[in-house]
Amino acid sequence: GRVGTAGHVHLMSSNMILIYFIRRKVCLCYMDYFGIIHPLMFLVALSFAYFAKALSGSYMKSTITQLERRFDIPSYLIGVIDGSFEIGNLLVIAFVSYFGAKLHRPKIIAMGCVLMSIGTFIIALPHFIIGRYEYETSVRWVVNSTLNPSPCPVGSLADLTQDGKLPEVPAAGCESESNLSMWIYVLLGNVLRGIGETPVQPLGISYIDDFATEENAALYVGCVQTISVVGPVFGYLLGSLCAKIYVDIGFVKMETITITPADARWVGAWWLGYLIAGVITLLSAIPFWFLPRSLPMSGPRGPEKCTPEQTSFIKDSPLMKHKYPADEHTSFIEMAKDFIPTLRTLLGHPVYLIYLCVTIIQLNSLIGMVTYKPKYIEQHFRQSASKANFLMGMINIPAVALGMFSGGLLMKRLKLNIMGAARFAFGTSLIGYILSLFFFAMSCENAKVAGVTLVGVLELITTESCNSDCFCSASDWDPVCGENGITYVSPCLAGCTSSAGSGKNTVFSNCSCVGAAGNFTASTGQCPQKDDCDRMFPYFLALSVITSFIISLGGTPGYMLLIRCIKPQLKSLALGFHALATRTLAGIPAPIYFGAIIDTTCLKWGQKRCGGIGACRIYNTTAYRIAYLGLTLSLRTVSFVICIPGFILLSRQLKKEERNAIHGALSNGGAELEALRKEEFVISNSDQLQQTSDNSTDRETRL
Repeated sequence: GRVGTAGHVHLMSSNMILIYFIRRKVCLCYMDYFGIIHPLMFLVALSFAYFAKALSGSYMKSTITQLERRFDIPSYLIGVIDGSFEIGNLLVIAFVSYFGAKLHRPKIIAMGCVLMSIGTFIIALPHFIIGRYEYETSVRWVVNSTLNPSPCPVGSLADLTQDGKLPEVPAAGCESESNLSMWIYVLLGNVLRGIGETPVQPLGISYIDDFATEENAALYVGCVQTISVVGPVFGYLLGSLCAKIYVDIGFVKMETITITPADARWVGAWWLGYLIAGVITLLSAIPFWFLPRSLPMSGPRGPEKCTPEQTSFIKDSPLMKHKYPADEHTSFIEMAKDFIPTLRTLLGHPVYLIYLCVTIIQLNSLIGMVTYKPKYIEQHFRQSASKANFLMGMINIPAVALGMFSGGLLMKRLKLNIMGAARFAFGTSLIGYILSLFFFAMSCENAKVAGVTLVGVLELITTESCNSDCFCSASDWDPVCGENGITYVSPCLAGCTSSAGSGKNTVFSNCSCVGAAGNFTASTGQCPQKDDCDRMFPYFLALSVITSFIISLGGTPGYMLLIRCIKPQLKSLALGFHALATRTLAGIPAPIYFGAIIDTTCLKWGQKRCGGIGACRIYNTTAYRIAYLGLTLSLRTVSFVICIPGFILLSRQLKKEERNAIHGALSNGGAELEALRKEEFVISNSDQLQQTSDNSTDRETRL
């Protein structure tokens, strides 16, 4: 009986320890169950906000050629407009990232979404202020074809200037136009949209990482990044749809329009997509107004729901040291005093600085490439703006989305540490770089345009005998396709003396420059000449999809490297400063200098209605390909070189952290061992007391 009682007592003490750990486990599971509700709600709201901002941003890039033609501006000015979004970020991002992390983050994100919506509406405003779109053309819509004016007005060389051009006379009504260019409104609206987008990324990602378990953080970030890549799918599809619709739809009779969407003068309904994107962005702000300042912390980060003994057990958990709730109430002055020292600490981190340099250079390459890729498809492979945007949305962007999601999933499955994530991101980027070299072999010949690509000097054609009797302007761009398969800048320069039909069906006859006999005809628009490009274009699309998928595989691991390579308390500031630096040194300058370099390959500039150079009408495709691809790959080459010291510094940092972790674990282990010894001492004392009590009871029973 004594043995049985003692065994029972030992069993009870063992059960006490077992129950202790079971109760702790139940408490943690309880917190995980209820703590996952709000994080998922915030994840859905943030994903929708990412979708809205990505949709409007990609739609902006899909309307590049439309804005160029509508406002008669070169590519570098489009780069300025595109970079103005980053200027808006630059104005407030450092303060939003630092102070916003200590305030009510969901409401700050909601206010940002409202500002984004207002800015998007302002971008569409010029359409309702500026007059109707007028393009240069000699084709008129007339019911009676006998009234068609001759495309070859009779004049004399004395009427020409010394340069061989017609004297430029400003069009009627120019005096009444505002001195302020309408594209300024687009720029200001994009700046406001950039200001509104500022809090979404740094505050949203840090909010998720604060209240999600570490094993789920990478997956959550991967989901958000994936949704942000799905947004451009709809953005480019919306751009494709609007590019098919004429800019002044509803205000003009479509029968009078003499150009098609494939024409270099065509302008789609660019304003319509901005109205739709503005409404979607406004809706994305609604959920954030109802989310709490902080979320229930899952895992062993919510000790307030456990008993005091459980709280004392988990209060020193390592996870507690890596998560900082956002509801710490500190004064604005205290936060301001701590800003400069915190920023100095962040910039003194060598791995962070190397990562910053690499991503800045890589993003210069990426932003420049993505901004002008639809235009590259249009100009190099002679596709319409609608088709280029459709292909970007349906083929290229989904490959990027799949790569981003797969990268986050692989990181969780493979349980990659910081070094593993860095190697994975570097490897995928290097493979994509090697594959991108094959784009140089995918070329198309220049379009055969008389006086532009065939002659080389446009003015020479005005002195040829075939059109010497015509009073032609060399600055007009009104292309016609001759029977000989050559495109002429205008029916006048083709030597055509008469025309029949109206609108798009106009046929020019007696074109002396088309054939020697002088009785050849020409039709409106450029000659197709797409046989060589049609064979090469599918290979270009296939390689583009493969490279996009491979490069995007390293997107999520690379982003998690940014979060994990620094101290947790610097996380929000690091994300914000990273966004600030990349926007300042990549987002703003890249579209501008890419556009300026592309402008150097222009062969024929359009003419503004009130005088001056307008948008480019045709490019040298060979020079365009070399400039566009060469600049993109050169920047990525530089980034790979900088990665070498980055890996060395990261390896040293990880070894140092590992030594510190082992030392800390030994210290904590000694303290925990001492606590267990005290607990065992208490239990053994209780066992001795229980045995003494049992012995006295036995003696009393025997007595």
